[in-house]
Amino acid sequence: MKADERFFRFQEDFRDPYARDRDRVLHCSSFRRLEYKTQVFLNHEGDYFRTRLTHSLEVSQIARTLSRMLELNETLAEVIALSHDLGHTPFGHVGGDELDKLLKADGHPLGFEHNFQSFRVLTKLEKRYKNFNGLNLTFATLEGVLKHSYPYKKPFLEVLDERFALEKHPSLEAMVVDHADEIAYTSHDIDDGIKYALISFDDLLEDELCLRVDEIVQKEGVSRGEELYRHRFVAGLIKLLVEDFIENSKKGAQEYRKTNPIVSTLDASMPLPVGFSKVTATQLKRLKKLLFTKLYTHEKIARKMYAGKQCIKGLYSAFSEDTDLLPPHQKSLFEIRNKQRVIADFIAAMTDRYAMKTYHEIYGFSL
Repeated sequence: MKADERFFRFQEDFRDPYARDRDRVLHCSSFRRLEYKTQVFLNHEGDYFRTRLTHSLEVSQIARTLSRMLELNETLAEVIALSHDLGHTPFGHVGGDELDKLLKADGHPLGFEHNFQSFRVLTKLEKRYKNFNGLNLTFATLEGVLKHSYPYKKPFLEVLDERFALEKHPSLEAMVVDHADEIAYTSHDIDDGIKYALISFDDLLEDELCLRVDEIVQKEGVSRGEELYRHRFVAGLIKLLVEDFIENSKKGAQEYRKTNPIVSTLDASMPLPVGFSKVTATQLKRLKKLLFTKLYTHEKIARKMYAGKQCIKGLYSAFSEDTDLLPPHQKSLFEIRNKQRVIADFIAAMTDRYAMKTYHEIYGFSL
């Protein structure tokens, strides 16, 4: 065999399947658009706020750490984490909720669900090959994106290939991503909320889990009044949750791996083999409830989210009434897909600022 022939064979095979998946996701258009999609705070309000892109990177970092410590497939966890929010609409969850209502009102029982939309992005909406749609990813990656959040009983799964079984847990790596997602958004929402004075440490330090973190920070010699305290608090919260998860999951992951390959055979009615300790899980649930009450429903956020919802509603109504407002490519898809689904796909792919710009062009005024 000639040297150049060996080189080209090496080129074809040097990455493992999940590394190929990861690289295909990183280079796709939907991943780049996450930079200008809302996580919780509209990102044009300030440069500090997390976006869907920075959130996905933070989830990936935490998922890789957890997987490495549990001796799981780190690259599989990484690609699931990087892909898990590709289907999110502009304006965070309110955008998806509004599209769900609009589609169901138009007679689409499956509505809109962001995990399913992420799956559709990866298998249908991204176009990178001549003879088929999607990014040509592995089953484990696609299953992890569909079923990384528990419980799995969602209508959209009933129309999919039977391999994506409702009655089975996904891979351990997908379960890890679910918990990494929870760690990431809880910690960075606190960071952003404190930074922009939408929540205070006076609110947080009434919470048991936050008091545990405060004790960690105080032992470092950083007091509550110092400017550094916020950074050390967020780092301490991540550290506490990561260490708790690893310690509580080692045995379950080890036992599970003895009898299960990456494709899961574990019945979904059985408890998850990985997770937080009971004490920490209970405390984290209470902290998330506190954040919902004090932060996520804050009037400044609520007003922006309401405006985003009206933008989604206005775009959907306009495109449904006059399809000439859509780009030619979108109109050409009516031949192979349902009109309302094409419209929903187009809106879901928009960034916040493109959605607002389009709304302004159609209606002649800004939100």
